[in-house]
Amino acid sequence: MSSPAVVAALRAAGCVFAEDEAELLLSAARTPAELSAMVERRASGLPLEHVLGWAGFRGLRIAVDPGVFVPRRRTEFLVERAIALAGDGDGTGAGTGPRPVVVDLCCGSGALGAALAAALGPVELHAADIDPAAVRCARRNVAAAGGTVYEGDLYDPLPAALRGRVGILLANVPYVPTEEVGLLPAEARVHEARVALDGGRDGLDVLRRVTAEAAEWLAPGGHLLFETSEGQVAAARGAVERAGLVARVVEDEELYATVVVGTRP
Repeated sequence: MSSPAVVAALRAAGCVFAEDEAELLLSAARTPAELSAMVERRASGLPLEHVLGWAGFRGLRIAVDPGVFVPRRRTEFLVERAIALAGDGDGTGAGTGPRPVVVDLCCGSGALGAALAAALGPVELHAADIDPAAVRCARRNVAAAGGTVYEGDLYDPLPAALRGRVGILLANVPYVPTEEVGLLPAEARVHEARVALDGGRDGLDVLRRVTAEAAEWLAPGGHLLFETSEGQVAAARGAVERAGLVARVVEDEELYATVVVGTRP
């Protein structure tokens, strides 16, 4: 297929950024047959990242397997806030020795932990997810940082030795209310694990469980960071404060990103 033909096929399928996607597919395909297959898969509605096998995230190529949550560009803001806190020397090294201790909960592909480690340099990186497919994928992505990925529910699979030592706790929890999952774009609703999207009745069920135990795992001065929606800020902030953490909210209007930071006093 020629470049114009690929663009035409993608545009006919409703791909808004058909030209950009065509360029990526053309560069990734090794044979004409492979290109045709990739275009067909994308035109059928499969997320571009699942077709390519990777997603761009803070300058990294993050492996993304079929069914695994695709890291969103707006979530780069969460990582940037974590980098800023680490750069301030504010709690990330507390009780950890020379390497900051980083935990990536609900890690999905492991994009957040991998990106933070790439920015900070040597870290002690741990990640966890309840979805076996996500765990397999994350293990590939955090390998360069020497990180360890565990399969299980939130904190359950983490080593007990991490309690009270975590400097940065990233939690990219699902926060879409159950009854709104059906309103998501098909790329997410059909092709990503529901456990990575569904946050319960009001979207905050998983978050409440994360905040409830966060203080036990954070080092003094350590930080919990998570993304939420604008309409959930008040309830999310309340959950952080009830857990004994000091809460603050940071936003990026351009990325339409809202991040809550909870700091252990």
